[in-house]
Amino acid sequence: MSAPARVPASLTRAWEAAVAFAFPLACAACERLLAAHESGLVCGACWNDCRRLPAPQCDRCGHPQPPGVTTCQWCAHLPPYVRAVRSWCWMGEGGGGRIVHALKYRGWHGVAEGMAERLARLDWPPDVRRERALVVPVPLAPDRLRARGFNQAEALAVSVAARWGIPARADVIQRTRGGTRAESQTRLTPTDRAGNVKGCFVSPDFVRAELRGAHVIVVDDVVTTAATLNACAEALVAAGVRIVSYVTFGRARAIRDRFAS
Repeated sequence: MSAPARVPASLTRAWEAAVAFAFPLACAACERLLAAHESGLVCGACWNDCRRLPAPQCDRCGHPQPPGVTTCQWCAHLPPYVRAVRSWCWMGEGGGGRIVHALKYRGWHGVAEGMAERLARLDWPPDVRRERALVVPVPLAPDRLRARGFNQAEALAVSVAARWGIPARADVIQRTRGGTRAESQTRLTPTDRAGNVKGCFVSPDFVRAELRGAHVIVVDDVVTTAATLNACAEALVAAGVRIVSYVTFGRARAIRDRFAS
């Protein structure tokens, strides 16, 4: 049987152009038609509209600091075994919120690739870059996982880990039956947020040998007061992890923030 004839490149390009004309790709975040030179699911305008956290920033938590201030208010949210925190952009304004919404609520799973590409380029203290051994996503509550069909933090964690060349594990932190999710974290005060997730997470026995003495990076899409991330870190440390760092795509502004991007 003879080999199939090769399709001329000119016909391939014509076919691709016809498909693009008939089924134009739109930005997953703003629904603007993507330009021919744009790749991925999010347009350049939305990426450029992300309000990046400005400098100077706290070396530990990455939160913007007024010049000359030596005591970081945001670090007060973190337990001592949390080494560093990094986020890509502010939430609640600009393109960042639209991008997260497209990932979480509109089913655009591929958006996680562009987000992870940016997270992987964030600057970290040298010891974090040297020691990070495992990337772990914040687990979703079972009802949200059933409703959404996937965990956006896991999608980010897998993509970030691949870019860093280290493993990602989604089974390292589990939600317990005793944990409460009576209310969404978005509607709670900082104190209530911490109470709402207290005891919600545990690391199972079968991963403890792998975790012992490790520096683990916990990933989530957005951080507000770090209550959920702190609860995950508590479970990891109880399982033998030596130190934890966090990375998120978005960060909510604290009350005292006076910086505009």
